[in-house]
Amino acid sequence: MGDFDFFVGTWNVVNRRLRKRLVGSDEWEEFPGVSVAHGFFAGGGHFDEITFPTKGSAGATVRIFDPARQEWSIYWMSSDTGVLGQPPMVGRFVDGVGRFYADDQHEGRPVRCRFIWSGISATTARWEQAFSVDGEQTWETNWIMTFTRAS
Repeated sequence: MGDFDFFVGTWNVVNRRLRKRLVGSDEWEEFPGVSVAHGFFAGGGHFDEITFPTKGSAGATVRIFDPARQEWSIYWMSSDTGVLGQPPMVGRFVDGVGRFYADDQHEGRPVRCRFIWSGISATTARWEQAFSVDGEQTWETNWIMTFTRAS
């Protein structure tokens, strides 16, 4: 528990996202975001909302810790779809790096999805998302968020 306590507060976010995924593209778009995170259950739960002012949309994440399995489940929702994303990303932190996985779909195609949280300090953090279509042999990173704590 408490792995996401670092994230409580307000963050400025630089988003870098592949314009097209799983087609060999190397064309990235960059856009800003602002994330506001809160903790609950004495560190066993976290919630954040991220707004993307230039996109006119927002997203939210709920993270809940399972003490018996020592794992986090991460649920994403977007104002674009109005749907709670399923299945959750599931994983844990080891040596200060969080790795979370789920079977998902991208444009109807089955993918293995991975989130990595790294570079965590009092004022910075990094999140990235990647997809694999070959049983985790290779990964295409398609979204990177660089967080800087707002003053």
